[in-house]
Amino acid sequence: MILVDRLALHRVRAIRAMNERGIRLLHLADVAVIYITLIAITGITSLLRSGFNAWAHMPRYVWSYAVIALLHLAVFYFGGLYDRERRLGSRSGLPKLVALVWVASLITGLLSWMLGEFLIPRSILVVFAVVAPVGLAANRWASRWLRLRTEGPPRILLVGNEHEEKLARRHLAEEAGRVEVAGAARSVVGVERQVRELGATDVLLLDGRFLGDLYVGPLARLEEAGVPTLQVVSPRESLLGLRSVGEVGGIPFVSLSTHVLPPSQARLKRYLDLVVLALSAPLTLPLVAFVTAYTAIVAGRPLLFIQERVGRDGRLFPMMKFRTMRPDAENDSGPVQAEVDDPRILPGMRWLRQTRLDELPQLWNVALGQMSIVGPRPERHEEMLEYARQIPGYGRRHQVPPGITGLAQVFGRYYTDPEYKLGHDLHYLANWSPILDLQIMVRTAWVIVSRRG
Repeated sequence: MILVDRLALHRVRAIRAMNERGIRLLHLADVAVIYITLIAITGITSLLRSGFNAWAHMPRYVWSYAVIALLHLAVFYFGGLYDRERRLGSRSGLPKLVALVWVASLITGLLSWMLGEFLIPRSILVVFAVVAPVGLAANRWASRWLRLRTEGPPRILLVGNEHEEKLARRHLAEEAGRVEVAGAARSVVGVERQVRELGATDVLLLDGRFLGDLYVGPLARLEEAGVPTLQVVSPRESLLGLRSVGEVGGIPFVSLSTHVLPPSQARLKRYLDLVVLALSAPLTLPLVAFVTAYTAIVAGRPLLFIQERVGRDGRLFPMMKFRTMRPDAENDSGPVQAEVDDPRILPGMRWLRQTRLDELPQLWNVALGQMSIVGPRPERHEEMLEYARQIPGYGRRHQVPPGITGLAQVFGRYYTDPEYKLGHDLHYLANWSPILDLQIMVRTAWVIVSRRG
């Protein structure tokens, strides 16, 4: 028995060590399923078609299928298939899994067509796209089972009055063995301490009245600690048109989040920025050369206006723009917000601001990773501190790199209140996708052409 316990302990430590290095058993299991499935389909198809002689082609496929397995793994990663799964009320991920398998198979098919079917025959790929989701779904079932064995069932801290607590306990009793109630609290004051003391893995708010106290700090700290916070959906919350509602013990709930992009999406966003920079270079580089020459002639030196702005996680960085104002524009007034018809703008330079061409140097900030093409606009440090003091949760807009353009810039106006702009920024964080970035870029082009203020 002691030997078995020691082996189990070593297994748990090995799994944790792999997770810390970004390698999950699920990654290895998926690669194995993809690779073995491809080899098996090829072997069976070869036997049915032309007997054992067809195995002569297998050495080539052994290597090409390894490439295909890694390609699928990359698509799954950037598709969010390896983001840590919510343990309570998580819905079936099979539709998403099937969709990502088909996307990866389509990319594989296109590459194979370009290479003259060197990677894989089309018939093998079609069968694989139908069969593979079964094995990959089995991997996820095994992963949940292993997590339950190693971590135990979720332990919920209930937050609500006595009546709400009793009602929730009665429903959760139906999930005995799969869910445990760690304890109860009457408010969110000290909820982080109670989570630590009770060993709770999840917090369930039984009423929405606690959101105000939870919003500013505790929610972010719980999320950083890996403790999901959930809120029960009452009839009045259903009026908001909620779409993603989970369920545990018959209790409907929504998952609360500070909208931090998971690592897979953050990396995907960064790679997309680099792709856009590369594809747009034939257009942007001549524009940069033209505006540089124009600024040198009209405004003189210095060509660039460099100012410290607040970037991701509150870090300061030197944001660059072509200079459109006098060099001493803020000597007397100090840092002030620019106006639409600011008298400090030099003659002949106003159109650069209206067309946003003065912001072209920020493409270099994007290349360095200090900014993104799309994201909340970077603020001055002094303004950020003032906004953070006045508007609860303002700092959450710094969870992603600031952008050259953003949702607040294309749907708001120059004079839009910072709190309303924050609403746009947080909406962007909650709903980020490559398609949303593309929509904002296209709309930005329209805003520039129409010169909307």
